[in-house]
Amino acid sequence: MTERSSSPDVTSAATPTVGEATTGAISRRTLVRSAGVLAGAAISAPLLRAAIAQSPASTTLAPVSSPVAPLDASTVPGFPSTALSARASFEAPALAPTGVTTGASFSPLQDLTGTITPSDLHFQRHHNGIPIIDPARYSLTIHGLVARPVSFSLEELKRFPAVTRVHFIDCAGNGRTAYRAPRPDLTPQMIDGLTSNAEWTGVLVSTLLREAGVERSGDWVLAEGGDAARLSRSVPMSKMLDDALVAYAQNGEPVRLANGYPARLIVPGYEGNMNIKWLRRLEVIDQPNMSRDETAKYTDPLPNGTSRQFSFVMDAKSIITSPAYPNRLTSAGWWPVSGIAWTGRGRITRVDVSTNGGRTWSAAELLGPVSPHAHARFQLMWNWDGRPAVLLSRAVDETGYVQPTLAEYRKARGPGTDYHFNSIRSWNVGGDGTVTFGG
Repeated sequence: MTERSSSPDVTSAATPTVGEATTGAISRRTLVRSAGVLAGAAISAPLLRAAIAQSPASTTLAPVSSPVAPLDASTVPGFPSTALSARASFEAPALAPTGVTTGASFSPLQDLTGTITPSDLHFQRHHNGIPIIDPARYSLTIHGLVARPVSFSLEELKRFPAVTRVHFIDCAGNGRTAYRAPRPDLTPQMIDGLTSNAEWTGVLVSTLLREAGVERSGDWVLAEGGDAARLSRSVPMSKMLDDALVAYAQNGEPVRLANGYPARLIVPGYEGNMNIKWLRRLEVIDQPNMSRDETAKYTDPLPNGTSRQFSFVMDAKSIITSPAYPNRLTSAGWWPVSGIAWTGRGRITRVDVSTNGGRTWSAAELLGPVSPHAHARFQLMWNWDGRPAVLLSRAVDETGYVQPTLAEYRKARGPGTDYHFNSIRSWNVGGDGTVTFGG
């Protein structure tokens, strides 16, 4: 889901500070002001629709003042419920950058916990803007080397037996900035924020292909999106018959507009660009289509003069999201070292963490059950002694694959590659507690 051009700078949204009240009472002015914020949340959806209609590229928001809370909330009546539940005004995770028509918006990994990415914080990669498709007019066509070409409306897709599964999507270009231009002030969002993990609900592609009747010569399926780029990728028939699905729901609600509404393709464990959004057709073919996005793009030049093509499966990877820049450890003592790991080969089975630059490693705890082709949250409790340290994480998956060091990655892939970055990340902890990206 990437272009070869360099990624734009990303800024991490800072968490607003809490304003201190001077008395235990809350003034009528403050109450009215807070109610105004609440009312703003209630009308945000219509305003967003109007903004999109008037200026699709404009997503800049006016600065918001720091929220104010009473010293004792139990003494003040609360606000009534609203049509949509808003985040607490003290929390401000955000995709960045915004206003992107062709390019990427990165997920704020450092602001997230657990493994599920909130739908509105799922990373985005667009090739010609976000289309608006009327669900009543949506259709998915299956044709080509089939006995019975068919088209399904959204309502008809929902009449098939549904499956619900948790899977990550990882952009093939995720990590490019950290590989090409590492800087101490890179955040987890800027380094690896082009991966997200969600619960997807839909119908298995194999179910739909059986309705069409695939011919014996049909070894591949060309998937095409309904956006203005008409992005397309060839997917092996074996994968489509295995675990691929057409998803119409994400985290318990319809797929978000920017993430493929009304329906998208999910190809678990494969590079993000193959998970076609706004899916409009599946064409059964007898060989790869060799379209632009599987020839000129998503191919890795190697040091020996050859190139790696159709490297669909994403290699095992991990990143420490806390502590990470711009965090600062405020005192010596116990600190949790936490992050996420994922692999396109199935399940993550172990994540090792080093606090001394790789001289020794300790197995981290995997929090919660680990699903195939899904993010795994890891944690290691670290007793920091107040001296400089280097933090690393190393993922291992169920095939025995081990996440490589940066030196190993460069030796195997060389400087020419522009995709599939999965080397071990490092964080430098200074004696004053500051944390910066090490490479």
